[in-house]
Amino acid sequence: MTATTADAPAADAPASYTPTDRTTPTRKRARASYDKDLVHGILDTAYVCHLGFVRDGAPVVLPTLFARVDDRLYVHGSTGSRPLRAAGDGVESPGLPVCLTVTHVDGLVLARSAMHHSLNYRSVVVHGTAHQVTDPEELRTALDALVDHVVPGRSADSRPANAKELAATAVIRLDLDEVSAKVRAGGPNDDAEDLALPHWTGVVPVRTAYGTPVPADDLDPAVPLPAYLAAL
Repeated sequence: MTATTADAPAADAPASYTPTDRTTPTRKRARASYDKDLVHGILDTAYVCHLGFVRDGAPVVLPTLFARVDDRLYVHGSTGSRPLRAAGDGVESPGLPVCLTVTHVDGLVLARSAMHHSLNYRSVVVHGTAHQVTDPEELRTALDALVDHVVPGRSADSRPANAKELAATAVIRLDLDEVSAKVRAGGPNDDAEDLALPHWTGVVPVRTAYGTPVPADDLDPAVPLPAYLAAL
């Protein structure tokens, strides 16, 4: 999948995010990275994020769609959604403290011992305060980015949301400020005393594949398959 509609960073923009106490792992610190290109690449090739927040004193984590535009994330929801209502507009509301995560699984790591089984993965964790998007122009930009994040080029090839649909749709924004990536790659890390054990060991790659697009039953046969779908 290609990147979203996010623009290239300015020439003088920092190449890395600044580590904080919340973005510094307590284990496997060597796997952590604050490189912006790495973080953006992980975000831009994921479809679903998990949004965590506290509601009525209890933790809640919701899977939802998202998109990146520059150093800002937009998260889709309904106007009836509690977290989106709690986020407010950033004017009279302090916003909603959240933690957003994205994870790719790249391989199943099978070791000789059960203890050393693992996954190869790429993940991003974002901490911050989310605010509801209320500016009409920014809302349309965010919705276009959300559509294009799923299939690049799709927003220009579909009917834009009308006033009624916009009234029923909410988007929250989260600035990419307190961010970290974590990556595990490579083979198993067996103990020296286990190397002679007669168990298969190695990595089973995990990949995402796209199938042939299936047209809707009511699609006019004269409508061609768009180039952006053929490119998938």
